[in-house]
Amino acid sequence: MISLGASRLEALLESAQLLHSSLDLDDLLRHLLRSVMGRLLVSKALIAVESGGEMRLALVRGLPRLKAGEVYSEDDARACGVEYVFPIGEERHPVGTLGIGKPINKEINEEEIEFIKALLGLAASGISNARAHNETTRLNQELDQKVQDLRTLLDLVRGFNSTLDPEGVARLLSLTLTGHWAIRKHAVVAWREGHPPASRAKGIELPPLEHIKLQIADLPEAARTNDLPESELSVKLISQGAELVLVMRSGDAPIGLLALGPRPGGLPFTASDMEFGAALAAQAGVAFENSWYFRETVERKRLEQELSLAASIQENLFPAALPRLAGCELAARNRPARQCGGDYYDTLPVAASTDRHPHLLCVADVSGKGLPASLLMSNIQATLRALLGRIPTLTELAAHTNELLYATTPSNKYVTAVLVQIDPVRGNIRYVNAGHTDCLLLRADGEAVWIQATGTPLGLIPGMPYSEGSLELHPGDVLALYSDGVTEAQDEQEDEYGEQRLADFLRPIAHESAETIVDRIFAEIDRFAGAAPQYDDITLLVLKRLSDVEE
Repeated sequence: MISLGASRLEALLESAQLLHSSLDLDDLLRHLLRSVMGRLLVSKALIAVESGGEMRLALVRGLPRLKAGEVYSEDDARACGVEYVFPIGEERHPVGTLGIGKPINKEINEEEIEFIKALLGLAASGISNARAHNETTRLNQELDQKVQDLRTLLDLVRGFNSTLDPEGVARLLSLTLTGHWAIRKHAVVAWREGHPPASRAKGIELPPLEHIKLQIADLPEAARTNDLPESELSVKLISQGAELVLVMRSGDAPIGLLALGPRPGGLPFTASDMEFGAALAAQAGVAFENSWYFRETVERKRLEQELSLAASIQENLFPAALPRLAGCELAARNRPARQCGGDYYDTLPVAASTDRHPHLLCVADVSGKGLPASLLMSNIQATLRALLGRIPTLTELAAHTNELLYATTPSNKYVTAVLVQIDPVRGNIRYVNAGHTDCLLLRADGEAVWIQATGTPLGLIPGMPYSEGSLELHPGDVLALYSDGVTEAQDEQEDEYGEQRLADFLRPIAHESAETIVDRIFAEIDRFAGAAPQYDDITLLVLKRLSDVEE
């Protein structure tokens, strides 16, 4: 091994200080190339850096046929005049490659080669540090954007909760679009049979409503206009400079459209922007639905008592029909203790809404009863529908819902919930129990498996973690999700029905259909309670696995 002389060691130390003085990768590479070219008096040099599993040219000097950004090829480099090639970092797994031409009027001796290798060893750690810094910066920027998006959604939820007028919803949505992206051109329209359309527009004119309804049925929730199939709508939007469209839906049916013009400075709408836009449209869709339901109820009841009005709106928030799931039966029922209840159940498609795709089953119980509980129940429904499909895991869904509810509800209000995601094809379930009562999975052989709490109630304490459980469903298994109104139902002596009594009652009727099981359990609770009044809301959702499904 050749030792470096004092002058070279001094130069190496100086280069090391400069290489590690900046966390900007481009600056580091430029200094490295300048140092090598200046010391060896070469006019041709390049640096390639590993990116995505392949080497790409980052800097090129004196090699006109090679361009920065291209995939690096040693053969092409040598053909262009590169004489020496050195790995940057470990030879087996280098972070980059240095290539240099032949020095002017001299050969590179062994001591110079040792100097270059030492310099490249120092540069390798600098490159790794700069990359780690860049990745950390990128992740922090993404996190900041996510936080800002959630704050915007939170403000929007608060605004939607303050109005039950469709035009007011459209106005608030319009202000949110222009404020969040600083766009100057946009159009919003939402419709429902029997109601005048609610719309707002600035700089973009939409086609007639009947044409829009026909042309957006199969569009995704968020799409760039250039990616839309050719139609009267897409041609007209593109001609007016619209770059992004968002579709509002109620179930599978479209109920509204948002068209967004270009962002300032030619900035593109990123994938994160489209994700936020889809969440925005989902929240707006629920707000429009609530406003229309409110109008319909007011007109039908002619301003009856507030409690009767709220009860009618709440009834419309439950699923009109449960979906069909491959190899399964579903049935559910809710019976409030008063006109308005705080229990909630829903079945929502996670992505596509076919009988073979995953669905989220939810049963929730709001603290308290009556009108305040029913309003919070509608809030959690809107939150889940807005977040589902845009949050990758159940634990994150629970955590985001917890933060939103905590920020938008009084300190004495919270929600217990059991969230179960089922894959009908594979027959497995994943669940989060947010402070909810233990729910029951009754195996075909009669074994009772209890789905216990994996986290705190939603909206009670901010920043709380949630864990996830998983189970396999087999033919004959029965999953019963319910509120505590089932197991805590009391008889005239104030004895509770209890979990064990529920499991014992379910075993001999588990062969019945899901609908029959729900009917029988409600009848059994009434028999047990006798003349005692119903103190709490009762909600029950039953999923029965009938058979395995071929993938």
